[in-house]
Amino acid sequence: MPAAPWRFDAIGVPWQIETARPLAGDDRERIRAVIADFDRSWSRFRDDSAVAALAAGAGPVRAPADAAAMLEVYGQLSDATAGAVNPLVGDALASRGYDRSLSLVDRGARPAPPAAGVRVAGDLLEVDPPALIDVGALGKGRLVDLVLAAVPAALGPAVVDASGDIAVRATTQRIGLEHPFDARRAIGVWTVTDAALCASAANRRAWGAGLHHVLDARTGEPVRTVAATWAVAPDAMHADAAATALFFEGGPRLAARWDVAWVRMLTDGRVEWSPGCDADLFVAR
Repeated sequence: MPAAPWRFDAIGVPWQIETARPLAGDDRERIRAVIADFDRSWSRFRDDSAVAALAAGAGPVRAPADAAAMLEVYGQLSDATAGAVNPLVGDALASRGYDRSLSLVDRGARPAPPAAGVRVAGDLLEVDPPALIDVGALGKGRLVDLVLAAVPAALGPAVVDASGDIAVRATTQRIGLEHPFDARRAIGVWTVTDAALCASAANRRAWGAGLHHVLDARTGEPVRTVAATWAVAPDAMHADAAATALFFEGGPRLAARWDVAWVRMLTDGRVEWSPGCDADLFVAR
């Protein structure tokens, strides 16, 4: 694609948007507005977000436009993983040090409350009793979808890359699968056309003695058996959700039900993949 990529930081990570023709100033402002609106709704790292208000007991709040869709997928994640993936894991993450100030001070394991406590009722989002929502299991993927939708189709092929969560429209990309134990290496390459590839890894957002951002919501403990996952789906929200589910038993079954292709690397170095996965993996098949 001939246009120079637009690079910027948002929601704490670098982004890159590639288009066949340059994004105009008003296009960029519209994209920034989409990201800002999502952040005001779902960020647990700011005092004025909707999820911060709910955690403080100030709810219910007006439901963000994508709340019902996101919580529906979360419900499927929770069912498939027997509660290991739960949108109310925010306080559990904060207790391990992944808190609003990024203190990285471990205050011990804290199981999340039942996911049934969060729901959309009419045009309102509520959490009863108050608890801290964290949408990390699928939120970045959802935002990638929203950003891609805000890129005008008239600009031609487009790629939105939010630091490993990538959506591809009207073009093809060869995407390396970064080795979770050595960022200078890849375990394979996946060719993606008109789809999304999302990745999750225990070496990203890791701190302390073996702590990282993928917690089992039932126990508040980090997953120890899976090092990294990759998933390809028609949209980034489902790819992101599947990549999270694959850290747990039940993840492969959910991916099969969604017709999501996947690869995962276990902490013992073994690599697994879904039936029919067409990634070019640098391991024996």
